[in-house]
Amino acid sequence: MASRGLPRALRLTRVAAPRSVVSAALPRPALAKAAANAIPRVSLPTTAVRGVKNMSFAGHSETVYEREDWPREKLQEFFKNDTLALIGYGSQGHGQGLNLRDQGLNVIVGVRKDGASWKEAVQDGWVPGKNLFDVNTAVEKGTVIMNLLSDAAQSETWPTLKPLITKGKTLYFSHGFSPVFKDLTKVEVPTDVDVILVAPKGSGRTVRTLFREGRGINSSIAVYQDVTGQAKEKAIAMGVAVGSGYLYETTFEKEVYSDLYGERGCLMGGIHGMFLAQYEVLRERGHTPSEAFNETVEEATQSLYPLIGGNGMDWMYAACSTTARRGAIDWSGRFKDNLKPLFNELYDSVRDGSETKRSLEYNSQKDYREKYEKEMQEIRDLEIWRAGKAVRYLPPSREPEINVMLYQGWEKL
Repeated sequence: MASRGLPRALRLTRVAAPRSVVSAALPRPALAKAAANAIPRVSLPTTAVRGVKNMSFAGHSETVYEREDWPREKLQEFFKNDTLALIGYGSQGHGQGLNLRDQGLNVIVGVRKDGASWKEAVQDGWVPGKNLFDVNTAVEKGTVIMNLLSDAAQSETWPTLKPLITKGKTLYFSHGFSPVFKDLTKVEVPTDVDVILVAPKGSGRTVRTLFREGRGINSSIAVYQDVTGQAKEKAIAMGVAVGSGYLYETTFEKEVYSDLYGERGCLMGGIHGMFLAQYEVLRERGHTPSEAFNETVEEATQSLYPLIGGNGMDWMYAACSTTARRGAIDWSGRFKDNLKPLFNELYDSVRDGSETKRSLEYNSQKDYREKYEKEMQEIRDLEIWRAGKAVRYLPPSREPEINVMLYQGWEKL
């Protein structure tokens, strides 16, 4: 998932104030104190190797690699004898591939000929026969094989691809799923190649957007197998080449455990579940759809979460009324105590492979896309998101349309 770069987290971010819980007269001393406390949370060393910093995260020392030590010219020199074969052109393939091309590196794309991804790649300027090939041809031509197929597709295609990943090549993943859960995926990596990981903390579209803005996304790097003794350096170089600003070292296991856990928890599944629970209680207690949506989703996403992202939870508390603070502090412990057993159950389900098994079985079905679209339509049809669609018509720029919408009735949305 996407995260902000360290410089942004270290500076004070000006964010629009929440409409209902922020005091009309904000307590400036409290905000100033929160701002002062926010900065030292990540402490920089007094001395550091260029491009590498030993940093303290809540008292734990970690090494962070920065892109400044890998300018474009150095990347081109490092990869001058390599052909980067990007297999798959989904979200990550699109973002990483275009960034590599813009870095001036020799990158080719491998996808199913004349399929949807092939057509999208052509639209993005990849040329059939020059830097766009079928999967097998791309793997044969490549020296760094970037397997960015979906998890299910990696498992399905592995018997064909593995023999083509010959000694001396490097195998690259952006998710530790396939090799970590090899008993289920059957992705047993060759023993005579380096196997590395660069996992951007966000979608491929975000990887591309931040690169074009001159910034860079946070990414995790890891080494699964080091045959040449240079696997870690390759991972760092690849991380910068695909558009990372900061690189954090991890393992394949920890990356996939935290990734699957986070997606099912606070990042997606858990937060949606909390939205639904709060909204449904408000509606059952007589509140209107617009009020329930505003108090559940709109204020959270548009007002409060940006404050947390800017400088932390205490920064958000400091910007809110004393009544809001007191209630939030009192209830947060109860939520944590009730939710922690469920989160432990979730982590166990990730670690023991249950989530992997479920994902592979479902996503490998021939009618997977039809079933997925049906589930998405069910979400779109939920009252909370139909109400939200109406709420988002309310900015001043949409006022001429509002009268028509209100006259016709929200139920049509």
